[in-house]
Amino acid sequence: MDQTWSKADLHIHTDYSDGTASVREVLAHVASCTDLRVIAITDHNTIAGALEARRLATAYGVEVIVGEEVSTAEGHLLALFVEEELPPRRPAAETIAAVHAQGGLCIAAHPYDWCMPSLGRAGLRQRCAGPGCEWPLDAIESFNASVWLPRFNSAAAAAGERLGLPLIGGSDAHHPATIGLGYTLFPGQTAADLRYAIRMRVTRPGGSYWRWMHGLEYVGLWLRARAARALTPSAP
Repeated sequence: MDQTWSKADLHIHTDYSDGTASVREVLAHVASCTDLRVIAITDHNTIAGALEARRLATAYGVEVIVGEEVSTAEGHLLALFVEEELPPRRPAAETIAAVHAQGGLCIAAHPYDWCMPSLGRAGLRQRCAGPGCEWPLDAIESFNASVWLPRFNSAAAAAGERLGLPLIGGSDAHHPATIGLGYTLFPGQTAADLRYAIRMRVTRPGGSYWRWMHGLEYVGLWLRARAARALTPSAP
C-alpha cells in the first residue's frame, strides 16, 4: 500500500437530511477549503445525497463514499460503501446484517453521546464482544467533532480498544464550516485504501471540536432554510 497518509471525513450531512448545504456546496467547500482526499456523505436514513455527490465528485477532485446514518432501534449506525438504502427503526443487528450483505461497513456513530440515540447506551460493549457477537461492527467513531463533552469520545475510544475495533473520526458536519473538523487518517489516497486501512485496523482518528459559534451558525442556517421551505409553494 502507498505509505502516503491521507485524510478523510466519514460523517457529513447535506440538505437531503438535516444539513444546510447542498451537495454541490459541500463538494465545493471540500475542494477549496480542506485537505480531505475522501469524504462520506451520511445523511439520515437516505443515500440520495450521497449518490448525487458521487456522480459529481470527479469535477471537484474528491472521492465520495456512499453512506447513510441509519436510525436503528438502538441508536445511530454509520453504513459506508453501500448501494441500497437501509430503512430506519429496525434492530441494529438486522441493519448490520443488511449492510454486510451488500458489502458495506458498519460503524457505531458517536456511541456514547448522551444527547443522541447511540449504540453505547444500548450495551455496545456486551453486544459487540467476542466471536459470533450480536453486533459485528467494523469500527467505532471514537472522535466526533460535534459532541458536547470530550468524555463521550474518550468512552468510545476505550470501548473500541477493549473490543479490538478500528477507530475512525468524523466531523458530523451539518454545515460547511464544520466539514473536516473531525477526520480519519489512513495510509494511501483512495476510498479503496481507506476501506483496506479500516480492515487492517491502521486508521487514526483526530481533529478539533465544534466551537460554540459553529453551533449557533448551524442553528441560524437551519432556521433560515426551514423558513424558506415554508414560503416555497408546493407543487400541484
